[in-house]
Amino acid sequence: MKHNPIIIKNLTLSITNKDCFADFSAQINAGEHIAIIGCNGCGKSSLLKIFKNIIGATSGKVIMPNNLRVGYIKQVIDDLDNLSGGQRVNKKLSTELSNYPDLLLLDEPSNHLDTDNRRSLIGMLQRFNGTLIIASHDKELMNKCTNKIWHIDNAKIHQFTGSYDDYLTESQRRYDNLELQLSLLKSEKKKNHQVLMKEQSRAKKRKAYGEKKYHGDKNALRGAQAQGEMTSNKNNKSINRQKQDIMSQMANLYTPKIISPKFSLSSSGKSSGNILSISNAEIGYHGNNTVLQDINLAISARDKVAINGNNGSGKSTLIKAILHNDQVIRTGNWHVPHIDQIGYLDQHYSNIDSHKSVLENLQALRPDWCHNNYRVHLNDFLFCKNEEIANLAANLSGGERARISLCLIAAKTPKLLILDEITNNLDLDTKDHVIQILREYPATMIIISHEEEFIKFIGMNHQYIIENGEIHEQFQ
Repeated sequence: MKHNPIIIKNLTLSITNKDCFADFSAQINAGEHIAIIGCNGCGKSSLLKIFKNIIGATSGKVIMPNNLRVGYIKQVIDDLDNLSGGQRVNKKLSTELSNYPDLLLLDEPSNHLDTDNRRSLIGMLQRFNGTLIIASHDKELMNKCTNKIWHIDNAKIHQFTGSYDDYLTESQRRYDNLELQLSLLKSEKKKNHQVLMKEQSRAKKRKAYGEKKYHGDKNALRGAQAQGEMTSNKNNKSINRQKQDIMSQMANLYTPKIISPKFSLSSSGKSSGNILSISNAEIGYHGNNTVLQDINLAISARDKVAINGNNGSGKSTLIKAILHNDQVIRTGNWHVPHIDQIGYLDQHYSNIDSHKSVLENLQALRPDWCHNNYRVHLNDFLFCKNEEIANLAANLSGGERARISLCLIAAKTPKLLILDEITNNLDLDTKDHVIQILREYPATMIIISHEEEFIKFIGMNHQYIIENGEIHEQFQ
């Protein structure tokens, strides 16, 4: 699948008065595997569409080799409705690969895939020896399947050769080095100031002597006294120029923000012993449709439990049963918290009132707080500016919706928190924020997720798998 290089010249894309990226030039060689990363809405999908010639760039051009075979799978597959998400991706990918593409374009291919299908996808992409460009938020996929990073950030595309983990390591190393340079400049400026103060002190002491030396010529005296200040000012200007250059370099580096969440756990949420106990149970739906049987599950206070299983295995049905859903038929012994003591979040973040602002959502949940409490709590979740907290929830990005949802959970922490595939469609920054928050969560948590790396980083202490109509604990 060798082909001549793909040439990108001064590519610029603006969408609805927003500059996604500008003046991007690059060369794509045959066989390169490139990951495009960046926040939601930055232009990743649009860049793929430019390569596929679905849309045009604002300016610049992409020069494709003659007779280049291009395969493309968009992010949302809206045909093949009788198949699961994983089956759809595999079907489309198999169809595209059967055409032996020289260039394969994939937009978030691992979204909504269960564990088996994710592994199958990664295996296929590792074996693909053509040119691959993927828009993705999936760290495992990028680390295993790509060897180059294009990061869309601040209306620029930054290029890096290596894996995603290598990119993070190098960015942090460069950022730390720049911080060290800033610290040295600060010390140099402080020493320069101290020298100036000493010189001014000496100048006062020499004033009487200077008047004699210059025989009353005040202009000559002032000139001599100003010489030291001129040298100091010259040094300060040089330091300030270096500082501005370093600050500019730091602004162009990828350095994710850190969230330090604080939780408000009421006395009713502070528990000991088992807070959820299910024994000799079955669940299903009307019409004698049993989904899971022989359920024996005990979860203690402050446990962090991950539940995995293929799509359609019964994970959602189990969660519905725990949430007292009337559609699910339960048998056996069930001891679960009252619905008011359970928090539930999925990828739609339904605990947010879209008609209220960020601040109003928090005020409605905690009317007992003062204004300072609101600002401090919102600041902990990176809602700092007045326009950010006044923004209507309906206008929030996916990442902002995730942060405000967890901000609300932290403001009134439930005894049991259930999270159902909340990382679908999240960009890398937001996913890292979610991990930072959940690592500190002080109560009991159940997570459904297919992302093994996400589960690992949160630090789950129990993992269960649902297969063949039963749930079993997985021991590491």
